[in-house]
Amino acid sequence: MPVNAELLINVTPRETRVALVENGLLQELHIERSSRRGVLGNIYKGRVQRVMPGMQAAFVDIGLERAAFLHASDIVAARPADAAESEPRPQPLITSLVHEGQDIVVQVIKDPIGSKGARLTTEISMPSRYLVLLPDSRTVGVSSRIDDEDERQRLKGIVQAHAEAKRCGYIIRTNAEGVDAAFIEQDIAYLERAIGVLRQNAQSAKAGDCVYEDLSLPMRAVRDMLRVEVASVTIDSRETFEKVARFAQKLMPDLAGRIRHYGGERPIFDMYSVEDEIGRALDKQVPLKSGGYLVFDQTEAMTSVDINTGSFLGQKNLEETAYRTNLEAAQSVARQLRLRNLGGIIVIDFIDMQDEEHKRQVLRTLEKGLAADHVKTTVYDFSPLGLVEMTRKRTVESLQRQLCEPCAACAGRGYIKTAETVIYEIFREVTRAVRQFEADKVMVMAAPKVVAKITEEESAAVAELEEFIGKDIRFQPDEQYAQDQFDVVLS
Repeated sequence: MPVNAELLINVTPRETRVALVENGLLQELHIERSSRRGVLGNIYKGRVQRVMPGMQAAFVDIGLERAAFLHASDIVAARPADAAESEPRPQPLITSLVHEGQDIVVQVIKDPIGSKGARLTTEISMPSRYLVLLPDSRTVGVSSRIDDEDERQRLKGIVQAHAEAKRCGYIIRTNAEGVDAAFIEQDIAYLERAIGVLRQNAQSAKAGDCVYEDLSLPMRAVRDMLRVEVASVTIDSRETFEKVARFAQKLMPDLAGRIRHYGGERPIFDMYSVEDEIGRALDKQVPLKSGGYLVFDQTEAMTSVDINTGSFLGQKNLEETAYRTNLEAAQSVARQLRLRNLGGIIVIDFIDMQDEEHKRQVLRTLEKGLAADHVKTTVYDFSPLGLVEMTRKRTVESLQRQLCEPCAACAGRGYIKTAETVIYEIFREVTRAVRQFEADKVMVMAAPKVVAKITEEESAAVAELEEFIGKDIRFQPDEQYAQDQFDVVLS
């Protein structure tokens, strides 16, 4: 993360937004609304509603609107006493792991997305500033982003003895790099107290109760995103600022001084042009400085990204033009995936290149841009069709689906029938209705644009239809009708 990174926290009574700005550009946006707060990371006492042997899964009631999904692979199975931690855990049938009506402590690893319920695991993890406690594991892991081998061994040595004594596991987070042992041991003590409280709560809780709730968005942002490279955290709410400052003073006193309150009259997101960036992040098309552009299409199955040269004509030849556009596009795609929070399968259609070295450079540029992404990504080589396939872990809804809903006119298709198509549908429906029912009068109610086109451009066709059915047809425009909607009324 660049040294000139900043965290901006905008707080209103019903909504909190956190923006990560790097080099003056918005890179990430996180939103939490009081009416629809996410449940990712929360721990519940659930009750198994239904076991599905054919899916190796169960549906669990955790008190949410929809039952949550628990796969057999996410259930901690008993390990033989003499088995090593590195050995794979057995994967028995779901019916041998849970049964209907059983109470079970589970953690949400994926928010409800679209029509799907939350995804669960019984392998509980509890995060702090520098560590993640894994009470059902025996492994001590170190973040792959800590490159220095000596530092990895130092950190592992600090945690290993505690893990063996308590028979639990830990993941050492990137934030722990270079941190004094005393601070890490404070984290260990905090996590041990927290897991003790969790176990007590779970014993007395009823099915559907939340026994552990993750921190609010401002606290999570400071815990997870405030690093040495972040120059400042600016909060526009005095109350939230005071809470976050106290929290940071306890958790990371060396960085607490970077948290400040913004009391200016101009909205904080306007000061940094974040609002404009959010608006652009909802557009399908993303312009490139060269004159090319990207087109993002998000569907249920995957997200596709198409790269076009647009007005960029290049100077040498087609191969060089494609290469330069693709290099710029690779950087932009990496940023847009973080900003739009796109996950799942992503297919990138770069402009065709013949030179293998050019392809490698474009792929390296994409991977370098994704290196700053805290979400796990996997990028594959160019396919025979010239496509780059990749995955990005999806745990919450994308920015578009958080802020938008399907268009009422097109139901999310992105297109509607032309007025001409609707007119011919009206003609067919009038003929069908008159043949089926006795009527003296025929009235058609439709959108004003459709009615205008019928009366102005299709009057001859209407006269022919009236002669064919032997009845007059009246047309009534109604603003309530979408372009592809109409009603034929017989009287």
